[in-house]
Amino acid sequence: MAADAHGPCIGPSVSEILESHAGGTGSPTKTAARVADAIAARGDDGTWLSTVPREQLLAAAEEIEKRPGARTLPLYGVPFGVKDSIDVEGVATTLACPDYAYIATATAPVVQRLLDAGALYVGKTSLDQFATGLNGTRTPHRIPRSVYGRDMISGGSSSGSALAVALGQVPFAVATDTAGSGRVPAALNGVIGFKPSRGLISTVGLVPACKSLDCISVMAGSIDDVDRVFTVMAGRDDADAWTRDRGPSYGGGPIRVGLPPVEELEFFGDTTMRDAHMAFRAQASRVCTVVDVSLEPFLAAGSLLYQGPWVAERLVEFGDFLAAQPDSIHPVVREILIGGQRYTAVDTFAALQRLAELKASAARLWQSMDVLVVPTIGTTFTVPEVLASPIDCNTMLGHYTHFGNLLDLLGVAIPLGTTPDGRPYSAMLLGAALTDDTVLQFAANLLDEPREPSSPVSVNPAAVEEHI
Repeated sequence: MAADAHGPCIGPSVSEILESHAGGTGSPTKTAARVADAIAARGDDGTWLSTVPREQLLAAAEEIEKRPGARTLPLYGVPFGVKDSIDVEGVATTLACPDYAYIATATAPVVQRLLDAGALYVGKTSLDQFATGLNGTRTPHRIPRSVYGRDMISGGSSSGSALAVALGQVPFAVATDTAGSGRVPAALNGVIGFKPSRGLISTVGLVPACKSLDCISVMAGSIDDVDRVFTVMAGRDDADAWTRDRGPSYGGGPIRVGLPPVEELEFFGDTTMRDAHMAFRAQASRVCTVVDVSLEPFLAAGSLLYQGPWVAERLVEFGDFLAAQPDSIHPVVREILIGGQRYTAVDTFAALQRLAELKASAARLWQSMDVLVVPTIGTTFTVPEVLASPIDCNTMLGHYTHFGNLLDLLGVAIPLGTTPDGRPYSAMLLGAALTDDTVLQFAANLLDEPREPSSPVSVNPAAVEEHI
């Protein structure tokens, strides 16, 4: 990434692309050419692991144009990228590990829903190997850098998905978020990272990291883009054991905002990031209904993820490969996988019991708030800093994200600007499961984005209550 890079350069939004295609000032073919040119101009900067060749991309765009009723498709000719842990038929799924790679024989349902809606598949975006990491450096390929330059990490594991949007190459990208992999790179590149409630988007066709926690997520430049894409991506899939229906639409009225005590917030000595977040909190407090909420049960749950038996769940998918070809695995990823071998069944049940207690504690807090607001990350790192201390830096990056899926929460990372020294800062908005629409509405309010009320969603109130 260029040393003088200074932030995201978001390209045309989904709505702008659709308007140009419908009005005739643009077309899917013209959009495809623009995207191909933009990617080629940058060369290998670590954003993409593979892309559709230019002529094939143009041909795919022409095919979209020829579909009956093409202009009425909700994503007519809108380009997008897919994290390289998600299958696209006929394309290699590599997880940033060449020796693990295979050619997918079917397309993941989430990607197929986008294709059916008229979206244009551009290629596979880079990631921390085996989706293990929050920093973007755990790869045998070129290490991507943040659009803010100065050798700042891109964040991971969905590093390429965030960059593809921040560079203006595509308006949205499909990512994943098991422990913060969609929210952390969004924060480090000035884009929106939306991790919906687990089960709303099918994970069939995703190579699992921790299958009980994995979640497909979205990178985009605006809440409107998130809304448009999420509407297409979400849908029940009974082939997914964790599938469930969407929760109710935002019902209007005040949104109660939980803010932790200042002394419970951690910025790891980064006073500049602290000052930026506190200024945002002060501003938000003047216009929101604020509730004081302790972070203790949330952080306690987060500590279970990599300091508990959930790390062993990665061995369900990668244990045989680790045993057969350990030298093919990135050294830091290999160390993490080997660490999972030390946990016993007793450890697992003890952790599950502790997590149940923490879920009960958190559930009581949700009775008094609708959204919990915390920093997305407490500080930033350069690539050399992460390479020198890969585990500790990664732990700090996940301080506010690790507990999300363990506690069955949804999260939206929103960009808030830059600090006086030119680094991005971001807030993360968390909600109880199936309150996605309320949290997205609050995100739009904070970003001063107009937002159309969502279509009513049929929902079983008892099912919602069960998850709060």
